[in-house]
Amino acid sequence: MDDFTLHIDPLDPRQKKMSLLGYLKKIMLVEKFAGWPGFFIFLIIASVLAYAIASSGLTIALMAIAAMVGLPVVYFLVVMPEFGIMVYLTLAYTIMWFLRFGVGGFPLGTLMDGMLALFILGMFIQMKQKKEWYLLNNRVSILILIWVLYTFLQVANPSAESRLAWVYTVRTVGLVTLMYFIFLFNIRTKKFIKIIIKWWIVWSFINACYAFKQEYFGFFAFEQSWLDSDPNIAQLLFLAGHWRKFSIFSDPVTFAYNMATASLLCMAVITGPIKIYQKVILAALAGFFLYVMLFSGTRGAYPLIPAAFILYAILKFNKQILAFTSVAMLFIVFLIFMPTSNQNILRFQTAFRPNNDASYRVREMNQARIKPYIYSHPIGGGLGATGEWGQKFAPNSFLAHFPPDSGYVRTTVELGWIGLIIFSVMIFTILQTGINNFFKVRDPELKSYILGMVLMIFTWNIGNFPQQALVQYPSNVLFFLAVALIGVIYRLDQQQNLKTDGKI
Repeated sequence: MDDFTLHIDPLDPRQKKMSLLGYLKKIMLVEKFAGWPGFFIFLIIASVLAYAIASSGLTIALMAIAAMVGLPVVYFLVVMPEFGIMVYLTLAYTIMWFLRFGVGGFPLGTLMDGMLALFILGMFIQMKQKKEWYLLNNRVSILILIWVLYTFLQVANPSAESRLAWVYTVRTVGLVTLMYFIFLFNIRTKKFIKIIIKWWIVWSFINACYAFKQEYFGFFAFEQSWLDSDPNIAQLLFLAGHWRKFSIFSDPVTFAYNMATASLLCMAVITGPIKIYQKVILAALAGFFLYVMLFSGTRGAYPLIPAAFILYAILKFNKQILAFTSVAMLFIVFLIFMPTSNQNILRFQTAFRPNNDASYRVREMNQARIKPYIYSHPIGGGLGATGEWGQKFAPNSFLAHFPPDSGYVRTTVELGWIGLIIFSVMIFTILQTGINNFFKVRDPELKSYILGMVLMIFTWNIGNFPQQALVQYPSNVLFFLAVALIGVIYRLDQQQNLKTDGKI
């Protein structure tokens, strides 16, 4: 018997209500609006919208379109987190390009925050059903949670000159860090990891091609307009008669670091069980990424690859890797000392001779000048006290015009030496866990993936010393994606081993 007509008591108002809900469910989900009832429902909706648009203009129409698109997206974000993760990662990659293109009137940052809130809601709903809190019971998760709580508590920092600076900064320093837990909980299959790795490499190739276009064919009109909008931009990006390239990112530093890490990801995947032609393609991509990285003019990015090669050789200790690393290091030494008039290569060479660089000496002087302040402020001057938000919301403060340059210096100045200790312990634990997990993982494919994650995390932290490597999209998101994948890959490998060993 049809459940809709079962035991209906016309005198029971509760059952009348339930019967109406069942009837609507039948029309919408079972019949999918087919037949006369569905026709009349759409007719009523269309009539109401037509009247509203005639009365209030296009605003109602745009709101209706947004609702038709937005409500299904909200549903998918909560119920289908894998879909949501891919959307979020894509937005993290493209958000700065959209803002530069002229979509600044649309609150893209707020959209990212809203997606994060939906992810967290969906995670708690699933946690309530699956009772898998043990996934978060590890040293890395605990330290990341301590770091996030510390950034949130900075709102009450008595030395902070502006609470609004905290509001704008905590979004990219604290809130984005919570994506680690979303990745850790929702990435559950090797297939999905492969999709993420492919997405990462494809987007890196797109960004590299975009920078290649900027270098050899010039900027688009909207990009040139942005470059000409502020003399401070030209002062930073126009060096020796040559524009530094930034692709679709916010600045050349973020672009350069993402090209460096993408090349290391390709090198790591090459070590996995893939076909020869795939290895050739990945090797070519790695070389292309490193080539276009030179267009950024970011000297802080150039030592990253040699440093990563050393760790790469240690983790993959064999004759082939040592031979490859030796050849690569010889090539780098050749580039450092070769005579050239190419501005990109000249800037590359100065990265390995910092004592001869005027800007490096200025940074040393700034860091020496700020030390007394650091000693007297154990919890810092407040999140967002330096840089753009400090200048905007507290322009007359001591820290507003201090150029931190280094990500570690900024952490120390804004969050104090206590914040620096928390951050450093967290990073050390992440790298220690990643290296340990690399040696424990048995699956060759998963082993190549975790190698890539460890190399990229190591590289980002080396780069965080001369520049601010972890505060801008998409680096802040990708960094904690890599951290989460270290745990996810190890978990999947352990599950595979249990099945292989016949223990489950």
